[in-house]
Amino acid sequence: MYETGSRILSGFPKKVSVIDVGPRDGLQSEPGYVSISDKVALVNGLIDAGVRHLEVTSFVSPRAVPQMQDAAEVLDGIDRSKGAVLTALVPNEKGAERAVEAGVDAMVVFMSASESHNLKNVNRTRDQSLAGFEAICRIAEAAKIDVYGAIATSFGCPFEGDVPVADVVEIARAYRDMGITMLSLGDTTGMATPPLVAERVRALGEAVPEADIALHFHNTRGVGLVCVYAGLMEGVTRFEASVGGLGGCPFVPRATGNICTEDLVYMLDECGVETGIDLKKLIAVSQRAEGVIGRSLPGQVMKAGHRLDLHPMDAVRTANG
Repeated sequence: MYETGSRILSGFPKKVSVIDVGPRDGLQSEPGYVSISDKVALVNGLIDAGVRHLEVTSFVSPRAVPQMQDAAEVLDGIDRSKGAVLTALVPNEKGAERAVEAGVDAMVVFMSASESHNLKNVNRTRDQSLAGFEAICRIAEAAKIDVYGAIATSFGCPFEGDVPVADVVEIARAYRDMGITMLSLGDTTGMATPPLVAERVRALGEAVPEADIALHFHNTRGVGLVCVYAGLMEGVTRFEASVGGLGGCPFVPRATGNICTEDLVYMLDECGVETGIDLKKLIAVSQRAEGVIGRSLPGQVMKAGHRLDLHPMDAVRTANG
């Protein structure tokens, strides 16, 4: 039920964590190199706006993802005085060792629920990916660094179609057995729908009750925020988004960007859900990011502003007749 004035929807959590993955997931597929100073300014701007959890880079091979060649330098330049948690994607032992040396707060391992997408994305079978994560977990444990587990194509695969919920549960259980309980269900392909979100969140709640689930949606088919709404109704309190709506997977045909951070924060604000993020500052960060990238980004609130931002009547012409 919608309560006029307080704007609180029954069944929603009172507070959620918004994780901005734009500096990594958003920038990694950009064709033009974004400078270290611009990346650092982007992260610091997000932190200043109140974002307290960010995926800032990845320790992958520079040959595979040239945009992430400066991972250590970017981390070194970030202002850590406000206590933001800085995570980085790591694909293998070498990447984990580099991440430890650079001082990440947490590592993110990733694989696809779909066998074919995993082969396209990381050139490994699912079993090979899981086997490699055990070494990463040992390195992280020795360094007292947390490991989060991402499951891409959790809601569908562009090569196989529907992904059985049992496959997602199987990977979540494997993560748990390695000591990974912070999980992210990735909608890499933009194939998520509200019924699929409810089904998968409930299945993981039953099979892996110790898991803390985050949802990561792309807006490929325009229902990203609707899927967030479905996740909120299931009690999910962690959502990943990308500043300005940056992003897109190079291994998914016709993929588009992640749901937009400021659009997500606007919706949550209007639903009475606390994020701790200053929307006006966040919009300014997105607008600066658009200038750095050099093209219009898909975020809507950065263009339209808040719904109660008023305009003088002479800002538009008066109709004739």
